[in-house]
Amino acid sequence: MNSGLRIGVDVGGTNLRAGVVRGHHVLREHRHVADFSRICRENPPAQALDKIIAELAAVIAHAREQYPDSLAAGIGFPGFIDPQSGVISLSPNLPGLRDIDIARPLARALGIPVRIENDALCAAYGEYLFASPRPESLIYLGLGTGVGGGLILGGQPYPGQHGVSMEVGHIIVQAGGRPCGCGNRGCLEQYSSASGVAISFRELSGMARSAEDIATLAGQGDACAAEAFRLAAEMLAAALAHIEKVVDVETVVIGGGMSAAWPLLQARFQEYLDAALIPALRGRVRVTQAKAGDQAGMLGAAMLTVA
Repeated sequence: MNSGLRIGVDVGGTNLRAGVVRGHHVLREHRHVADFSRICRENPPAQALDKIIAELAAVIAHAREQYPDSLAAGIGFPGFIDPQSGVISLSPNLPGLRDIDIARPLARALGIPVRIENDALCAAYGEYLFASPRPESLIYLGLGTGVGGGLILGGQPYPGQHGVSMEVGHIIVQAGGRPCGCGNRGCLEQYSSASGVAISFRELSGMARSAEDIATLAGQGDACAAEAFRLAAEMLAAALAHIEKVVDVETVVIGGGMSAAWPLLQARFQEYLDAALIPALRGRVRVTQAKAGDQAGMLGAAMLTVA
């Protein structure tokens, strides 16, 4: 299992990306519209699970039609995933799904091994493999519909004993703050994700806009849009400062769909981070924008079938 073709699937907010991977390169990529959150909202849990498995099976089968020699499939999935059993205990953005097994039914249906891991951990591993030179360790922060995190320690992905390592989107950064899908209030992803920026802008301006539109407005000097991104930068920096006090990793990569707006966040983020880090770490944490882009999750998911 150390060579050959593998399939990597990255489950996003409203779509799936499937890539056929050889070594550390995505040979072919296919995108498929699939809103798992909507499926979970509109169907009972058992039926929603069947639909999700069917969508994933169709995407992987399509990739195998092009590359029938693919040895295994890896899936980056949002949620808390037990590293031993592969069972998804909870996915905060997929309401109603608890203690579900996706990998085994897919493996039976497809006839190849299937491994499922947290989507941000897959992206972290993809960024690690793509980096040149490769760092010893790496923190990945993914800014998308939510905020995900992944940790590579000494070249090895670290999911934690129960699969909840680096669930940074659920670090509480505002006591008693906005309600979160995880059941707590004031979580990071309610402020520093694309949806969090949209909430901030709506509270400030009274208008509903997408994070992409808000980024455009911020670039044009709109005060409410700029403030929404300032708050996102502040909360993200505060969370990273706490993470660094625990793991002390020099290389930090910012990825995810909203990382395209990193220029709007970077200056304020660095200012807040420098203030929040303990003195021994100031100037020693290197934060950069992701290099592998939206292929990181596919690459990492595929290559985790080898790890």
